[in-house]
Amino acid sequence: MSFDDSNVESLRERLRAIEAQLADRNNHVARLERAIKEMEQKVKEASETQQPASEISEMEETLKRMVMRVAMILQASKCMFMIYDADNRELFAETPALGFEDEQVKGFRVSVDGTLSGECFRENKPVILYDAETDERAMAEGLAGIGVKNGLCVPLIVERRDEETAKLIDRKTIGVLHVFNKRYGNIFIEDDVQLLERMAKNTAAIINMAESYRQVVKERDEAIETIQSLSMGLLMVNKGGRITQMNNSALRIFGLKKDELHGGKTFDQVIKDEKVIDLLKRALSTDGEVADELTLSDPDSPEQVHTFQIQSAGVRTDTGEVIGTAAIFNDITEIKNVDKMKTAFVSTVSHELRTPLTSIKGFISTLLQDTEGFYDNETRHEFYTIIDTECDRLRRLIDDLLNVSRIESGKVLELNVADVDLRKVTEKAMRIQDSSTYKRENHSLAYEIDPEVPATIEADQDKIEQILANLVSNALKYSPKGGEVKVSARMMGPEMVQFGISDQGMGIPKEHLTKMGERFHRVDNRDTREIGGTGIGLFLVKNLVEFHHGKLWVESEVGKGSTFFFTLPTTQPEDTGEGGSLASRVAG
Repeated sequence: MSFDDSNVESLRERLRAIEAQLADRNNHVARLERAIKEMEQKVKEASETQQPASEISEMEETLKRMVMRVAMILQASKCMFMIYDADNRELFAETPALGFEDEQVKGFRVSVDGTLSGECFRENKPVILYDAETDERAMAEGLAGIGVKNGLCVPLIVERRDEETAKLIDRKTIGVLHVFNKRYGNIFIEDDVQLLERMAKNTAAIINMAESYRQVVKERDEAIETIQSLSMGLLMVNKGGRITQMNNSALRIFGLKKDELHGGKTFDQVIKDEKVIDLLKRALSTDGEVADELTLSDPDSPEQVHTFQIQSAGVRTDTGEVIGTAAIFNDITEIKNVDKMKTAFVSTVSHELRTPLTSIKGFISTLLQDTEGFYDNETRHEFYTIIDTECDRLRRLIDDLLNVSRIESGKVLELNVADVDLRKVTEKAMRIQDSSTYKRENHSLAYEIDPEVPATIEADQDKIEQILANLVSNALKYSPKGGEVKVSARMMGPEMVQFGISDQGMGIPKEHLTKMGERFHRVDNRDTREIGGTGIGLFLVKNLVEFHHGKLWVESEVGKGSTFFFTLPTTQPEDTGEGGSLASRVAG
């Protein structure tokens, strides 16, 4: 009775773990929704403040004309401006520049400490450079290497004043403005400083505007890239129902292409599923959050369906005005499938536990009630034998459940490596299964081990017996009409033994072959339901084989039988003797 209670509690813990996973996923979706709202607001603000493409180009042209004008007035051969990067305490050059290659400009970045540009920026004072080859500040900056001989640098200062009183509100230095190489062999003088300072005031405003716009565009592009990279589908519509954003995942969900959204189409013009249309209409009409769970067909394979958890939320401006809605489509098909498998597993295990317990209880009750010695010693011995067999069956099931629990929790199963006689282990597995309840008169058992297979290999004998017992038992179980069950072993390369366990049973459908060895997976049809089983045997076999650094696979044809293959190395790595690293391989 104590086993029943502990086992039921263990199963309850598994179900609670699934519920916790679903709750985590829902919390993740909620956080994602909030992040998307923030990104959408940024995109909206950018779209309201940024200039059209023609004005953007005009701004770039204005900067070019400004650089050329500064160089012409100061009689300089080169001109460049640099912007301050607060995160790295560096100044970096920006295009456009005069007298430099674009690659020179893009790669030019200097520290604000110990350099000529840095001194100008830190102290907010002009700096005249007389000789780039001898000035230590210029040498630290590498100016001579980009063709600079002499120069003049002034800070770029942006001032913000009150529109009514003209009073200075804010003043900040955003970078520096350089002119280099005075024409006709001359050098820059104090008169040039005053002239460049006056020009820098107007230039700073233009550069600051251009940099602010570039930052807005960068944030907008990052927001769009983030939205597009989401594994969940994201669909945004405005109050009029027009689609304003649909990421790649959403396009795949509905089988759409990007160009199908052009022309200001509304969501009900491009989305055909009535359930989704109804949800979006409800979201727009309520201006609040709407959540639902819908099943949608895969556009590429209509016979396949996916379950989506859909959550929508209103997109609002800073003033709280709702301008549309954003809906997230989270594919929870796999979670649903695991949930179904867990439910089926609980039901199956309960049945598997109840069967031997019923037999044990029945025979013990019969013996207890026999107070007058009605049963002779032979009959009693038969009853005891059945009870013993059923107890062994319970023990195996409990061991399987405990091993599955260890594997799922990432705990390492202990591997007791020793020299294992493959022929004796195989004979023992066949002898045990020869008396199995699944073996019938029309079954025959056989094994064949090639002579080149070594007499012993390094392995855990108990676990090798468990592997063979599971596979031979399955072969008998899933060939209810009889036939030969055969175990064979041969060398596959100089240091690897390949086993094959074949039967002439019902076979495995092709779509299930790749799922063999997944926990709780069973081929669900009338024949298999009659046979029973928990679906954990092959999961354990797969992990025990991999624990030995081997591999498990299956070949099968429906109606003709199956062959399960697995490999075992003749020697185990040294670290495996202390427990191996099964947990890391299962988790990976």
